[in-house]
Amino acid sequence: MNKKIGIIGFGQRASGVLENELKFFPELEIGAIADVDLEKVKETAKKNPLLNLDEIHFYTDAIEMLDKEKLDGVFVATRCDLHAGFAVEVLKRNIPLFLEKPVVTSIEDYEMLKKAVDENEAGGITSFPLRITVLLQKAKEVYDSGVLGTLSQIQAYNNVPYGRVYYKDWYHNDSITGGLFLQKATHDVDYINYVIGMKPVEVCAMESKMIFKGDKPEEMQCPDCPEYETCIESSKVVVEKLGDNPRGNHCSFAKSTGNQDSATIMMRYENGMHTVYTQNFVARHLAGRRGMRMIGHRGTLEFDWNTNELLVFSHDECKVDRYVVKPNTGGAHSGGDYALIRDFLALMNGDKSVSSLNEGLASAYICMKARESAQTRQFMTLEY
Repeated sequence: MNKKIGIIGFGQRASGVLENELKFFPELEIGAIADVDLEKVKETAKKNPLLNLDEIHFYTDAIEMLDKEKLDGVFVATRCDLHAGFAVEVLKRNIPLFLEKPVVTSIEDYEMLKKAVDENEAGGITSFPLRITVLLQKAKEVYDSGVLGTLSQIQAYNNVPYGRVYYKDWYHNDSITGGLFLQKATHDVDYINYVIGMKPVEVCAMESKMIFKGDKPEEMQCPDCPEYETCIESSKVVVEKLGDNPRGNHCSFAKSTGNQDSATIMMRYENGMHTVYTQNFVARHLAGRRGMRMIGHRGTLEFDWNTNELLVFSHDECKVDRYVVKPNTGGAHSGGDYALIRDFLALMNGDKSVSSLNEGLASAYICMKARESAQTRQFMTLEY
């Protein structure tokens, strides 16, 4: 039986997931879309041959859509600071929810959404595609086998080769996004906790802004700048001389660019083990990498999503086992988006989510406390 879903916020994320993954799930039917810019939405939707605009009801008011439409599920992919409010409205109506990360950007939203999750039965799925990629599932299989022995430490890393988007697009406004701990680390914190089956009890963090800062006017756009032809981060120079995607026209050196360009989080767990995670938004092209090393007494596991390769080093003998893991589709996030839509369908059929809203809340909470730690230079105790 087909499942009719509604979408709140049909931007790049929602349209991208549907364009890449809808072809695998013919039982999914897009019944309604709510967005403040319907003209842009319809132009985007026209490009997807699997969408029939004549069969979709369009709204500028998401609450009106929720009240009028009979929906089997709702996908919320608005800008980040609106996620929690719309999620609560969906849950109040007992409709299965697919919520884009970060699920919240403030402690107040955390408390509001946590209450709604606890009080409503429909449940939801957090958009954490990394935890259900084939590569991470293999890493968890190796860890659970015990071959690494007692875990000593995890070293995780994310060097983002497309980092310009966080300075040249709307993401530069960290009052909307909640900052780059919530934009990026929320994924990594989640998959680390998932693999080892624990949540941290203490966190501390540090961040730096060494590159993308300056005194250019607020909201300066590249074409309006006298350095448009020469600036190394100009959208024109990035395309014509560097052969890269500028990801937007906002000035990377404007006063209104608030994001860090690197940061590190340390997490301590109940058993005393600690994790180090670091993220950087300056690396480009082949310098990009995302993965981790799990170092145990008997062995070390290492993987990277850029190569889809997983290595297991034995500490007892000079031996390395190498696995090349093929994603299950050609979709985004190494097949993780495909797995998320598959599990959203399962949720609508009454099954439990493999990436629940409580997991999204826990990760966002850790990242918000990391943000607070970086600002106050203090260790933060975690009380979920």
